[in-house]
Amino acid sequence: MNTPIDTTNSPAEESLEFDLSTSHILIVDDNEQNVELLQAYLDALPCKISTAADGIEAIAYIDNPDNTLPDLILLDIMMPRMSGFEVCRKLKDDPATRAIPIMMVTALNELGDIERGVESGTDDFVTKPVNKLELLTRVKSLLRVRHLKRELDRTEAYIKDLERNKDQTSE
Repeated sequence: MNTPIDTTNSPAEESLEFDLSTSHILIVDDNEQNVELLQAYLDALPCKISTAADGIEAIAYIDNPDNTLPDLILLDIMMPRMSGFEVCRKLKDDPATRAIPIMMVTALNELGDIERGVESGTDDFVTKPVNKLELLTRVKSLLRVRHLKRELDRTEAYIKDLERNKDQTSE
């Protein structure tokens, strides 16, 4: 007799799931066709997507207090006014934006370019032409890491509050 297979997620798997609809991605590229292609690929995800035409516009978007910080930035390297390397370095040097994962999306694939990206603080690379499956897989992975980091930060803050309250009540 065949017994049915349990297809429900284990508790460990359930803890790794999160709601992508709360995620926000910023695409930064000076080529409108590249932006449209990335947006079309990301339409498969229920994320909010914003765009910036170059590095200066991306920094202005992020610095604007009316905008929510993105959970992930897809960043071209070769752009006028401010390169992706400069944008990445500036964001990673700022404690307010340091934790935002940055994926460089670039036609550059020489070892020296990859080293410069790593030195500037990038979290991942995807080379052009972009493969949709690869992009979606990496985006979901980086968003999951961002989500888990936020959960960890909330848990740590909660524990600190509990410890403070415990110390105050024991005095």
